[in-house]
Amino acid sequence: MIVRIRSWQESLRAFVAPQVVTMLFLGIAAGLPLLLIFSSLSLWLREAGVDRSAVTYFSWAALGYSFKFVWAPLLDILPLPILSKLLGRRRSWLLLSQLMIICSIILMAMVDPATHSLTLMAIAAVLLGFSAATQDVVIDAYRIESADTRLQAMMSASYIAGYRIGMLLAGAGALMLASYFGSEMGEYNYHAWRHSYLIMATLMLVGVATTLLSSEPEVNKKVHDDRRRDYLGLMLTFVLSISGFIGCFYLTSDWAVQARLQLFSWLGNGPLAAVAVELIRLLLATLAAVVIARTLILMGWVQKSIVHRSYVAPIQDFFKRYGLSMALLLISLIGLYRISDIVLGVIANVFYQDMGFTKPQIATVVKTFGLFMTILGGFLGGILVLRFGVMRILLLGAVLSALTNLLFMLLAQMGNDIVMLYIVISADNLSGGLASAAFIAFLSSLTNISFTAVQYAIFSSLMTLLPKILGGYSGTMVEGIGYEQFFLLTALLGVPVLLLIVFAARRFKVER
Repeated sequence: MIVRIRSWQESLRAFVAPQVVTMLFLGIAAGLPLLLIFSSLSLWLREAGVDRSAVTYFSWAALGYSFKFVWAPLLDILPLPILSKLLGRRRSWLLLSQLMIICSIILMAMVDPATHSLTLMAIAAVLLGFSAATQDVVIDAYRIESADTRLQAMMSASYIAGYRIGMLLAGAGALMLASYFGSEMGEYNYHAWRHSYLIMATLMLVGVATTLLSSEPEVNKKVHDDRRRDYLGLMLTFVLSISGFIGCFYLTSDWAVQARLQLFSWLGNGPLAAVAVELIRLLLATLAAVVIARTLILMGWVQKSIVHRSYVAPIQDFFKRYGLSMALLLISLIGLYRISDIVLGVIANVFYQDMGFTKPQIATVVKTFGLFMTILGGFLGGILVLRFGVMRILLLGAVLSALTNLLFMLLAQMGNDIVMLYIVISADNLSGGLASAAFIAFLSSLTNISFTAVQYAIFSSLMTLLPKILGGYSGTMVEGIGYEQFFLLTALLGVPVLLLIVFAARRFKVER
């Protein structure tokens, strides 16, 4: 039960509570890494002369956010040697993830994509995505454990505000810095981007200082040595499975080149051939990871009961509560709801740059003005959900998200028109914020209080998994069909979502 704060004076005291202030600065640290993988990195690569198709493949580096539920149980139970004794379990993992983020950003800064191998940049970006996703998991646990229900709403609001500030620094801030140091489209300057990313790495010290100065939550779960060994085996199983996944991708790289050429000769469509071959590689890599994990479980490296308690039980609970057909319908809706926005968003910054907009214009209109429109849309969505219910606003958000993608077609036709850019960003970010508010309420209503953390992590991961995979091919699609047809395609991707919402609304009642 949420304890209400009854007086304005008490509300103000809650606002300046140490836990609330701590979440503001941790939010800044959490918001910084994401755009350094997506928008800022895409502009850097384009200025360095990297093809659109290769640029959008880098969005896969953020897939760690979509798989964070896999290693979340490990962070909840495993102590770190030495650090856990000095800082506690939560703060030790938090510090380690933040140091990994800083090292990843520095490694990216040391790579010039115009002259060095893109493989090293890809490795650094993947490490950044994994480290940032890990930090998110730990911050969520830290927030829940560090205060009672009276402060949870204020801490969540503080964290979101900090997260937006971090995104603003990594988005608009990085672009403004790169422009200030002298890098523009057609006049690429590696040192400008290097300095910008090194400054971003320095800003992460805000999170490190917050971690060191904050206190460990009072909640301390006792972990027996035998259970530690069980989860250590689970972590080793996870590491080997991921290694198999990556190894399968590496070993099939030469085959993929030949397969794309062969399939292109049959289909006469280069982008379609590339997408088909890469999907086959993804399935093969996933199968390899599953086979390795299954083999290690059968060999006794990890107990079946640990796997069942960590992963199987939350999924079984979901299917038991809703039944097979309803559960599959809800999962389909979760996996497809954000597909229009995310697929378009991967290549959006490259599109703005191709239209002739400068980095300061992108930073001002898209990153800064767009951020405030997203926040406004979120507040509007929350109010409308309270007034009209989740499912109706969920449908409204899906309709608006698809329609606003058509505005990008108009911008592609008009070219470098700053007024039209403001209109497009206003509509797109306002509808995106509204849809997100309704969707978060929808996801929250699906969770069982007994499995809240794991189930919500799974839902939020499914929400971005397929859209991010498809988004990696957005550059290839644009090169094949052009921007206007691509934006039309992203709008049409929203049509199945509308049908799923209509079907779900007839059978599903939001309880919370």
